[in-house]
Amino acid sequence: MKPTDISAPDYFHKVVDCQWACPAHTPVPEYIRLIAEGRYSDAYMINWKSNVFPGILGRTCDRPCEPACRRGRVEETPVAICRLKRVAADFKDDVRHRMPRPVAKNGKRIAIVGGGPASLTVARDLAPLGYHCTVFDSDPKAGGMMRTQIPKFRLPDQVIDEETDYILNLGIEFRGGQRIDSLKKLLGENYDAIFVGSGAPRGRELDIPGRKEAAKNIHIGIDWLSSVSFGHVEKIGRRVIVLGGGNTAMDCCRTARRLGGEDVKVIVRSGFEEMKASPWEKEDAIHEDIPILNFMVPKAFTHDNGKLTGVTFEKVRAEYDARGRRSLVPSGEPDQTIECDDVLVAVGQENAFPWIERDLGIAFDKWDMPVVDKVTMASTHPKVFFGGDAAFGPKNIIWAVAHGHDAALSIHKLLSGEDITERPLPDVQISSQKMGIHQWSYDNDISADRRYKVPHRDKVVALKDIRAEVELGYDVKLALGEAQRCLNCDVQTVFAAPLCIECDACVDICPMDCITFTQNGEEADLRQRLKAPSPHLDQALYVADGLKTGRVMVKDEDVCLHCGLCAERCPTGAWDMQKYLIDMVHADTSCPSKRRSAA
Repeated sequence: MKPTDISAPDYFHKVVDCQWACPAHTPVPEYIRLIAEGRYSDAYMINWKSNVFPGILGRTCDRPCEPACRRGRVEETPVAICRLKRVAADFKDDVRHRMPRPVAKNGKRIAIVGGGPASLTVARDLAPLGYHCTVFDSDPKAGGMMRTQIPKFRLPDQVIDEETDYILNLGIEFRGGQRIDSLKKLLGENYDAIFVGSGAPRGRELDIPGRKEAAKNIHIGIDWLSSVSFGHVEKIGRRVIVLGGGNTAMDCCRTARRLGGEDVKVIVRSGFEEMKASPWEKEDAIHEDIPILNFMVPKAFTHDNGKLTGVTFEKVRAEYDARGRRSLVPSGEPDQTIECDDVLVAVGQENAFPWIERDLGIAFDKWDMPVVDKVTMASTHPKVFFGGDAAFGPKNIIWAVAHGHDAALSIHKLLSGEDITERPLPDVQISSQKMGIHQWSYDNDISADRRYKVPHRDKVVALKDIRAEVELGYDVKLALGEAQRCLNCDVQTVFAAPLCIECDACVDICPMDCITFTQNGEEADLRQRLKAPSPHLDQALYVADGLKTGRVMVKDEDVCLHCGLCAERCPTGAWDMQKYLIDMVHADTSCPSKRRSAA
């Protein structure tokens, strides 16, 4: 194998699995170390730079970082990365003075349709560069689906107000209560660029017999949640059925419990493990005495002269073909009718673009979705960009933030006369963690503690108040304990072959057997000769040549825990622990504009 080029920006970025998995590439280990030091405001600002909404995401993110966490390779549960993000938000000081200041306008005007996370990210990135950003939203306050579709017992209004205000106070014009009904008209107002972040505003219908007749007590989930959020709905029937297996269904059933639903059931066509809802969302629903019934497909709404009486289900089972593709087939059991007073339909969301005329040069695909470049977020119209759910369908807030960063960078490059397809490399900063030859400026002790549970409000109390936040968050002591579980994956083991005397001290002390000194060879052959099995071909091998014996040092990045014992044991200093701070380049001025060399 060729020696590893560790100066390539993405090499060590990929080794920091949590950051690589985060769509916004938040420097997770860095902010966790700051939390451990009690520097909550600094931890918050590092988050704000990348993911824009630390307090919101610390409560609602779908946590793509956590399955990637290396802690999960040595025990069952990863570090509670998401809930530590909330710690930074909960315990920070007043950070308003640390936010970018409004600047003089540069004469360029940007129209932003929708006031959700993707749109606000675009505005946050562009406003500090002098762009006049105007955000249009049909709702009176900013936040989009964060405000209207996430229940207050999960995400209080004050958290949304605080973090949307940080952005709006950058000199952004917010036109709440102003719906955009024509993109053609908006284009005619001579904006230099337009960003569409209007979300996926329409819940999917369930067109089965009885839908029209019993319509009074059959509600589309996301619309119903919005009505609850704005105070238009304050009660529901005693017996409630929620149809659907995603996070919206979990929000619907838990909200129904708080509005008078004593007998609330979630009924899903798939198996429990195949549900799209996050595992913790399902756990919270079950904890609140909401059963989840699986492999039941709704066939009809039953009614008595227009009054809903129940739902009839066909029972199914899963079958898999030779390729592992699943299909649901009738189980042969009799249909089952379950009585209810109300039904909440949460079987998916879809985009709706009746306000975008089809003669503007914006291409739509066969699903009536805009054709959007996945890197630049550009549509086929040179001035129009999309992001968030409006671009690729419903996902989580963190994905919308990532889209917003990418779109803002494209808009900035477009209006600067640059090629929007040329994306800047990330900024990489390297610093040795040595204090003396065998001491480090960070705590590299590996905690043996299991994941700490987040305290919850008493269930009886929580179910009485729809605005009482259920998760109470970590206190300082719990946060410190959980932070200590982080393995500091951004502090890399860096090897200098000319200093090595091949004494094998590092090999002997390595607790994971991830270091091997051997003859070079093709990768497949080399993987067979490592001290520990190396089955994960998607994980890199760190190969260094230049040893006096002609051998190579091979370290399996998949196994290494970054404990630093190799560097502590090495008598010559051939191993060093170096912190790689990888900063993705966005359009705003709080992010670097040039990449420093990683060499």
